[in-house]
Amino acid sequence: MQDHGPDKKDSKIYIVGNKPVKELLLDSPQKVDFVAFRKGRRDQAMEEILELCRTGNVPYKSVTAKDLDYMYRGNHQGVAARCAALDYTPLEQLLEHAPEAPLPLIVALDQVQDTGNVGVLARTVHALGGAGLIVCQHHGAYLGAGAVRSSAGALNKLPVAKVGNLANAMKDCVNYDFTLYCARMTPDSDNVYTADLKTPAVLLLGNEEKGVRPGVAKFAHHSLHIPFLREFDSLNVAQAGAIIVSEFARRLG
Repeated sequence: MQDHGPDKKDSKIYIVGNKPVKELLLDSPQKVDFVAFRKGRRDQAMEEILELCRTGNVPYKSVTAKDLDYMYRGNHQGVAARCAALDYTPLEQLLEHAPEAPLPLIVALDQVQDTGNVGVLARTVHALGGAGLIVCQHHGAYLGAGAVRSSAGALNKLPVAKVGNLANAMKDCVNYDFTLYCARMTPDSDNVYTADLKTPAVLLLGNEEKGVRPGVAKFAHHSLHIPFLREFDSLNVAQAGAIIVSEFARRLG
């Protein structure tokens, strides 16, 4: 049982029912944002679903019957899985194929939460030949139909890897010989227009308010900043990302 109907905010996709949710978690756990189940429900089928959530690192939560009815108007059997509106690419696959892209640059988003920002970044990366995106499974923007719309469809064409631990993902990038650049202003950060930019590379962009977390930024080989010619607070993450990605593209061209 599934519903592809529009939600008031975003066209979220729900898979409901014991068997469909279990099969989804067995076959494609990376597609699931979270699993919601009716509060107080404890039975064998539910325990099997929760164990699959734990095994697949899929968030789950108990909700009221009213909340579950709001998610899906129909016979949901007390469980519903919310799915993203796009297919994700395994990180290893993204890293293996990234050097073949016209611009061998991956943009990694550390808990970027604004759907519009993610969509605009995807549009920029795709248009300039970038290799793909890495996004956080937890505390990141929901990549539903709204994000796909704001990306002008780029999210359906660009490889996107969703990872549970971005710090570990950055370690994997280093092991695959990617140069890691972190967009942040530090005493030793380089001016993006004069910095030595190498590919294949990963560009780390941070949360709209907190920036890149220290535990993730520590894996970066270099920090980059955009020089301002007027006193100004900051650019939003989509603007900053577009400027830096375009500089990588200009150098490669």
